[in-house]
Amino acid sequence: MRRYSALPGGGARPDTLADRLHRYRGVLLVILAPLALVSLVLLLMPRSPASSSAAAGRRWGPLDANKYAVIFDAGSSGSRVHVFRFDANLDLLHIGDQIELFVQKKPGLSEYANNPQEAAKSLVSLLEDAKRVVPVELRGQTPVRVGATAGLRALGAEKSEEILQAVRDLLREKSSFKTQPDWVTVLDGPQEGAYEWVTINYLLGKLGKTYADTVGVVDLGGGSVQMAYAIAEKDAVKAPKPSEGEDSYVKKLFLKGTTYYLYVHSYLHYGLLAARAEILKAGNGKGYSYCTLEGHQGQYKYGNGKFEASASPSGASYSKCRDDVVKALKVDQACTHMKCSFGGIWNGGGGAGQKNLFVASFFFDRAAEAGFVNPKAPVAKVKPSDFEKAAKRACKLNLKDAEAAYPGVQKDNIPYICMDLVYQYTLLVDGFGVGSHQEMTLVKKVPYSNAFVEAAWPLGSAIEVAS
Repeated sequence: MRRYSALPGGGARPDTLADRLHRYRGVLLVILAPLALVSLVLLLMPRSPASSSAAAGRRWGPLDANKYAVIFDAGSSGSRVHVFRFDANLDLLHIGDQIELFVQKKPGLSEYANNPQEAAKSLVSLLEDAKRVVPVELRGQTPVRVGATAGLRALGAEKSEEILQAVRDLLREKSSFKTQPDWVTVLDGPQEGAYEWVTINYLLGKLGKTYADTVGVVDLGGGSVQMAYAIAEKDAVKAPKPSEGEDSYVKKLFLKGTTYYLYVHSYLHYGLLAARAEILKAGNGKGYSYCTLEGHQGQYKYGNGKFEASASPSGASYSKCRDDVVKALKVDQACTHMKCSFGGIWNGGGGAGQKNLFVASFFFDRAAEAGFVNPKAPVAKVKPSDFEKAAKRACKLNLKDAEAAYPGVQKDNIPYICMDLVYQYTLLVDGFGVGSHQEMTLVKKVPYSNAFVEAAWPLGSAIEVAS
């Protein structure tokens, strides 16, 4: 029934909208007030920093879109495959029960220096592992990259390219993933170091913050060691000009809306396995080494070289081994820059981006094997002096006692346990200028979204290729 209002003179007129709103204002207030309150709460709720900043820079399509990336890490000590799954905001998603697929095998591609086809075939089982976790309908749009590191670099351009071409052929013929020729390559050292820095700072939630809030990274591989940390723009401007054929000391990165000036340098021949050769060469005038354990006889093989590695008649000596390591690092080489690390290399000047230091790869492995960190822990707080203490203990042992003392160390590494620990301490303190009692974070995996992610350069590469 329609309501009418009285008109002057006794007539009637229909109710206007204003009349109705006025009449039912109480009912409307009861209905609209809660809706307004809910809307206000939703408006003021904080949004995830990762999702808000990433979404601003990326448009992949629907919010429930998934994207995979397959990254092969062809290192000097073995080959590894990582498979990552991202959402539309480039946040990592679980693959089954794990946050990533990670599988590794030995030996590395460089062990097949004279047989490129066998080198490529060594990746087949890892490729099959990757295919099992990527849905069939997404494989054609899933990028696969192969990044070879120091081991392949050491073979020289011709041999490394023959192996890489065999791998490209394998991916084209046997893989259903998306591939390009330039996605199978030897990573240059600075690129490897930069990816590692991106990986760790991404997982820690540091990207998008000031350079002083980020962490520095030292990654000790088999063939090379990388130092990477963010520096102030004013220091980046002062960076020395690289010599012809050398890599630039500073990379400019734009990540999560923030510009970073990243000091990064890769020291080829100073990864743990390569450094053994350098240390043995530094002390080979004697015909034996003070760094190998008493009772060891033989040569050390690395790359295409063989190096006399028999122990001295009196066994290993911490102090004499340290002298050989300092000599191998060329700590006293003339520095033509403002500040140098070792070998006359500019050290980036230090600063806030280097104060919080994360050290990875062989640093963690040897610390766990030496028994001063839990091998099952993803991260551990240590000081360089912990490596020194462990080295002094190891250097006192003979080969037989060391096998009993270090059950977690592979037999072919036992003769070099003294050398490795002395080198790691000396590299940190004399090479990179880290205080002997400065606290660092040993990292193998980084906590992320109720899971743990391998602290390695492939995630940084995956972020780049998936963006």
